[in-house]
Amino acid sequence: MNIKIAHPRSPAITARASLVATGTVAAALALLLGFGMWAVIAVDDEAIQRQADFVASGIAAVYERLPVEQESAVIWDEAVVRVRMGDQAWMEENLGLWMGEYFGHDSNYVLTPRDEPIHAMQQLETLQPAAYQAEAAAIAPLVAQLRQELDAASEGLEDSTEAIVDIGVEDMVMLGGTPAIVSVKPIVPSTENLMQAPGAEFLHVAVQRLDEAIEAEIAVQYHISGVEIVTPQQLDPEQLAVPIVDAAGSPLAYVTWEGDRPGLQVVKDMAPGAAGAILAGLALLAWLLARLRRSSTELEASEAQAHYLAFHDTLTGLPNRALFEDRLDRALLTARRPNAMVALHAIDIDRFKNVNDTLGHAAGDELIRQVAGRLESVVRREDTVARLGGDELAVIQTDIAGDPEAEELAARLLDVMREPFDLSGERAHVSASIGIVLSTHPTGARDELLRKADIALYQAKGRGRNRYEMFTGDMDDLVKQRRLIERELREALEAGTQLSLVYQPLFAADSNTVLGAEALVRWDHPVHGRLPPEVSISVAEERALIEPLGEWVLREACEFAVRCNVPWVAVNVSPVQFRNERLAERVAEILKETRLPPERLQIEITESVLLDHSGTTKASLKALRDMGISIALDDFGTGYSSMSYLRTYAVDKLKIDRSFISQLGISPDCDAIVRAIVALARALKLQITAEGVETTAQRDHLTAIGCHELQGYLLSKPVSEVEFSRVLTGSAERFEERAG
Repeated sequence: MNIKIAHPRSPAITARASLVATGTVAAALALLLGFGMWAVIAVDDEAIQRQADFVASGIAAVYERLPVEQESAVIWDEAVVRVRMGDQAWMEENLGLWMGEYFGHDSNYVLTPRDEPIHAMQQLETLQPAAYQAEAAAIAPLVAQLRQELDAASEGLEDSTEAIVDIGVEDMVMLGGTPAIVSVKPIVPSTENLMQAPGAEFLHVAVQRLDEAIEAEIAVQYHISGVEIVTPQQLDPEQLAVPIVDAAGSPLAYVTWEGDRPGLQVVKDMAPGAAGAILAGLALLAWLLARLRRSSTELEASEAQAHYLAFHDTLTGLPNRALFEDRLDRALLTARRPNAMVALHAIDIDRFKNVNDTLGHAAGDELIRQVAGRLESVVRREDTVARLGGDELAVIQTDIAGDPEAEELAARLLDVMREPFDLSGERAHVSASIGIVLSTHPTGARDELLRKADIALYQAKGRGRNRYEMFTGDMDDLVKQRRLIERELREALEAGTQLSLVYQPLFAADSNTVLGAEALVRWDHPVHGRLPPEVSISVAEERALIEPLGEWVLREACEFAVRCNVPWVAVNVSPVQFRNERLAERVAEILKETRLPPERLQIEITESVLLDHSGTTKASLKALRDMGISIALDDFGTGYSSMSYLRTYAVDKLKIDRSFISQLGISPDCDAIVRAIVALARALKLQITAEGVETTAQRDHLTAIGCHELQGYLLSKPVSEVEFSRVLTGSAERFEERAG
């Protein structure tokens, strides 16, 4: 019998096996730890690189937007005219305060064609033009470079506008030890109405310092801590930094920040746990990898959020102008395929300013948000609703067969606007105007579509709002016609011919006594005959002719009142004229020149003047009334008719709009409205005039409820000065007969 004896395992073999096992585990752990450290370093490096990219993007965004913001003020007919006049007040408000308050620019200068400063503003403070010299050394090379480019582009031309409108120079410079972005652009006309000879261009200089405000902007936008802009001498070699370089590539300063190292932070967080068992270490290692992945995902999400904000409107979440233009370009490329059409809808919220003025800007913002939501609810997923700025929105409608589909969508867009909007408990009723253009031509360009959509939108507004209009070729002709009317109106004003005034008498409640006259302008065109007043007035307001036209009317009316001895004469003054801070001064000068006492002049305004809460309007109204001039509120009842502005702005007379008078005895609602307006005027001790009295029934009704003054065709149509004198003489004779 053979017996096998089992020998116990050798301790050396056991130890060796344990060592191998331990070594294997240690090697595996070391490998895992090594991989973990590599991942930590890689994630930290990636995070730092992303932060550096964000910082560079933040500086680049400020650099790129400065000239874009500047364009809003330098491509403008009025800017060319005002700087040529040396109008300091206008430059302060539109080229200084506007750029400083709205866009945050630190300095703004206006230079003459000889590069001499005529306007200077720094930190929202208007200074003497000589203040420019403190920064001229750094800015002058850019001015010289721009002049060279302007001269080269406009060589041989009579009018430099078209050749130089897109030219500008910008660069990084050091100003007083602080890096700054400087953009220099020529001030050029926006229309063909003005010519600008080469070399006669005024320049606008905008300066944006890279200061604490820019540091805070980058920090908030990209969620980066400790952002600071330092000079090369202040830079610590150990700091994370991105250079700020000029056009030549020379570093002027550096942007530093406190780097966010998510991997290292995680390792610090898990250090106490790493001292535990291998199993705990492995578990922590797994957690580390998961945490690293999450940190990377958060960084990617942050980058995606920054990208989203660059292409979307922050108020509504809609695509902004940049994304809108990209999608429109893509839609036009698609439209080059057979039978594919694109419709562009340009949309404005009607009388949006009234909501802002009466309910506040917060209500205005909420209205835009709700309008955006309603528009999105009626378009297809493949269509685009975008906000281009303010209350300006647009819809890109792709892949349609023709006009009917575009008109059907426009009708739906108008329908969703009809329901009232709830603005924090206040109900607001608004509508929209829509201009539509279809692109069917293979070479249709984005800018051309936008121009035509704007023309159609203008037509929709001009025809009463709350409607849509399709662009047609004759609309272009209409724009050209209005330009022609503008030129001919300008010539008529300069020559003092073709224009004349007629006068409509205003009678006392007895229908016999003439109390005064309203002056109305008429234009007898040599080709087209007498043009409707609304045409000449609207063109004058659009094309900066309303002030010379208004002064001509005022002077003629005052001279008429002196000649015919009418008790008083009323003159309509446009809201545009009230934007001129010298309005009251010019009225006083004309009264003095014509020797008409201020008490014999009435100024008629519309409610839109009172809704303009600017200090200029308030000051002008107060100055006019202080002189003794009466203020009459025309077309009362057709707008907001708010008691608040009747209290804020003292007026002397209310004129009931003819639309209510025409319905007297027909519409109970109009009867009640007219009666309420008369009662309101009497309670406020205001004179009350009824316009458009055309029947004896209307006259008798108005007299019975206590209306002070009557005006209309029943009593007299607008007549010439000679005919008015006869009316005035007849009134005086009837008065003497009654007195006798």
